Amino acid sequence: MLVGWLILLKIAFAGKIGISSVVSRSIARDIGGYTNIALFGVDSREKELEKSTRSDTMIIASINNQTGEVKMVSVYRDTYLDVGNGVFTKCNAAYAKGGPEQAIAMLNSNLDLNITDFVTVGFGGLTQVINDVGGITLDIQPEEIRPLNDYQISMVGTSSDGIHFTAQEGKDYTPITQAGEQLCNGLQATAYCRIRYTAGNDFRRTQRQRTVINLTAQAIKKAGPLRWVQVGNDIREWTYTSLDTGDMLGLMTKAMRYHIGETTGFPFPDKVATGHVGRSGSCVIPVNLVTNVQQLHAFLFGEQNYTPTQTVQNNSARISRDTGH
Repeated sequence: MLVGWLILLKIAFAGKIGISSVVSRSIARDIGGYTNIALFGVDSREKELEKSTRSDTMIIASINNQTGEVKMVSVYRDTYLDVGNGVFTKCNAAYAKGGPEQAIAMLNSNLDLNITDFVTVGFGGLTQVINDVGGITLDIQPEEIRPLNDYQISMVGTSSDGIHFTAQEGKDYTPITQAGEQLCNGLQATAYCRIRYTAGNDFRRTQRQRTVINLTAQAIKKAGPLRWVQVGNDIREWTYTSLDTGDMLGLMTKAMRYHIGETTGFPFPDKVATGHVGRSGSCVIPVNLVTNVQQLHAFLFGEQNYTPTQTVQNNSARISRDTGH
């Protein structure tokens, strides 16, 4: 039901934009009957959704058009890739530099994909959606309590230096006080998505994001059509997408068939390293890009003997030279 959630989130669409030009001609085909959509989550208090803000979340949602299964792949935001014009750095810089068009071009060229559509959601939109469906139940671990509350404060508080935030407990936010399964409101669940500096770092953070998306999608499905309209109206200003009304209607007619299948992160757990890479700082490093892309195509499309394009091979060699991996 992920795509159903995406459709509902993006009722704030800003009109169809031309993304098709960023798809490599060598792979500009429908990959085995799959529809691929990029989901970007951005941290923007000013609702700057088109660019000038780094994407905190990048998820590839791949729909099997025959079975309705939706697989999700989180691309770690610090992954060292070509973000455009031969500039190699953390991949979330692509969105900041050129918005969704450049971010999609980055995904397509580095991963041999054919993505043409996207949905960008500001974190305020996710908070609103979760509140509209009455919250979601999360299993909060003891080590997650403090950073979760800190993120709540940073999202609603005030600051004189952009680093230290203050907020009024009980008025601006409701703190989590104990571990275990509990109903979380929108702000709490969104803050949970953003926890990074615990065991697992960004790898665990992307798991949290996929969990929240899945639970939110389930809640929306149960809420029914009347609540869907409310959700769409409430988050209009927090959403930006390439999908137009016709696209949405086409997906919505099939939405009840969609179900979330396997999810994972990219690079894959057995093909990844971390390290300091020059001015880019601490990065997630695919080891190597070629084998990761091969595994990605096997995971998403069942292509067991996929041969990456020359672009991917060249990028892989460059990443190896730059990082020593």
